[in-house]
Amino acid sequence: MYSNPTQKAGRGKPKDGSDPQGKSPDMDQALPAGLYLVSTPIGNLRDITFRALDILSSVDAIACEDTRVTGKLLSAYNIKKKMMSYNDHNANGRRGGILEAIAEGQAVALVSDAGAPLISDPGYKLVREAVRAGHKVTSIPGANAAVTALQLSGLPSDSFCFGGFLPPKPTARKRVLEKWKDMDATLIFYETGPRLEASLKDIKSVLGDRPVALARELTKMFEEIRREKVSKLLSEVRQKGPPKGEIVLVIGKEEPEEMPQVNLDEQIKKALETMSVRDAAEFVAEATGKPKKTIYTLALKLSGK
Repeated sequence: MYSNPTQKAGRGKPKDGSDPQGKSPDMDQALPAGLYLVSTPIGNLRDITFRALDILSSVDAIACEDTRVTGKLLSAYNIKKKMMSYNDHNANGRRGGILEAIAEGQAVALVSDAGAPLISDPGYKLVREAVRAGHKVTSIPGANAAVTALQLSGLPSDSFCFGGFLPPKPTARKRVLEKWKDMDATLIFYETGPRLEASLKDIKSVLGDRPVALARELTKMFEEIRREKVSKLLSEVRQKGPPKGEIVLVIGKEEPEEMPQVNLDEQIKKALETMSVRDAAEFVAEATGKPKKTIYTLALKLSGK
């Protein structure tokens, strides 16, 4: 069993059936055959959950991106388990063997190098095939870099979209950004240091000079969050060079331009005398060159609807 120096004794069991000393309901009996998606720390090893440790110590085998990375995590908690690599390079060849092992009654955990499996990591095809075969599939939640960066960004979190890693080639990257351009949500992307300058340049070109937060080394000793406009962050990267470590870019929504309200209000009110809100917004937007979305929002307000 794993060792955890931070465990404290508790009294009785919570209503959900879990043990306050770390033993989860899964451990009341041998693990059923199936696929267990286990989230691992994104930096600080102490961010792993009791349940994740219980599962990792009880499965028959662990499928992981890199056995060396997962091996360090298991060693830190005195867990010894059979490991097999499952990554972008060998997933097609390994998938059948994992499904066969589950069919024979084994419990298999799937982990990524850091964070939640399947989030910009291989695995969804394995989950899909396991579900199709009728196998048990369950998730053991935990740390996630995208959500952590969003929490720390200071940008709206009521609606957000995760786009994974931006493509390395400029043409493909711009195509992806164009797809997200009109999304009324905070955007989250993973990026690498060497490609950061080029990506920020394309973000400014396609999305505009939006507010952005750069999060790096999350949960680690040198955790850093830089909150700027895209143009300023791009200038800093050009001057100082790209930062090291894993990077998450959180991009805010397009900010409406400041405009002379009195004159604009008058134009919209005049248009509303003979037009619907939508037609008035389109008319004024075309006449002033202002964003249609901004004009429409203002027209709704002025119309009292």
